[in-house]
Amino acid sequence: MLKKKCIFNWSGGKDSTLALHYALQDPALEICYLVTTISEKYSRVSMHGVRDTLLLKQAESIGIPLYEIRLPEMPDMQTYDDTMRIHLTQFKAEGITHSIFGDIYLQDLRDYRENKLAEVGLKALFPIWKKDTKALIDEFLALGYQTIIVCAQKNLADFCGKVITTALIDQLPPGIDPCGENGEFHTFAYEGPVFRKNVHFVLGEKVYRTYAAPKSTDSSTDGVCSVTSDLGFWYMDLLD
Repeated sequence: MLKKKCIFNWSGGKDSTLALHYALQDPALEICYLVTTISEKYSRVSMHGVRDTLLLKQAESIGIPLYEIRLPEMPDMQTYDDTMRIHLTQFKAEGITHSIFGDIYLQDLRDYRENKLAEVGLKALFPIWKKDTKALIDEFLALGYQTIIVCAQKNLADFCGKVITTALIDQLPPGIDPCGENGEFHTFAYEGPVFRKNVHFVLGEKVYRTYAAPKSTDSSTDGVCSVTSDLGFWYMDLLD
């Protein structure tokens, strides 16, 4: 059977990990790269704030090459789109046909991704699309995965730096999605079936940072903000 050659959009967090878990079980897929957007200025994962050295450790443990796309800090949509088009065109030339995402239910984001991929002749796959987010986090934990919250919105300061457990999810304030699908929090996965060995790290400093978000009419994408008010997040630095 001729396999579909794919890139996998990798953030290093729990949703990416579970989507990868599903994708690796599909015999029709060949995953060629884990693709991550990195802040050029800080050498960290866009939005999540995780050091690229830890992403490399994840990729080595998984056994799939990491492909870094470096972006300026808080790029506008045009810069983001132009940069991504260059790399997607290169993937297409290598025989890549599909791009896999860990999105769950943000339809406008899915539409954006599919439209941009179609412009260069690629298709999108969403292994965990429309699955119940509470069921997903329960499955993630039941499979033996471990993940830590590395970025959280202002009102979730006490959760930043905590390892996710069923009890912790039950303590989330009302209105917070169990998977943080609305951007409430982001995570770093370090143990579980897709990892051949655990990804070692130590806790660093927890800091609060604010960002002036540029106005955009497009949906929010990795490393790109589409709201007009300032954004504030807590970050737990992970050291390798």
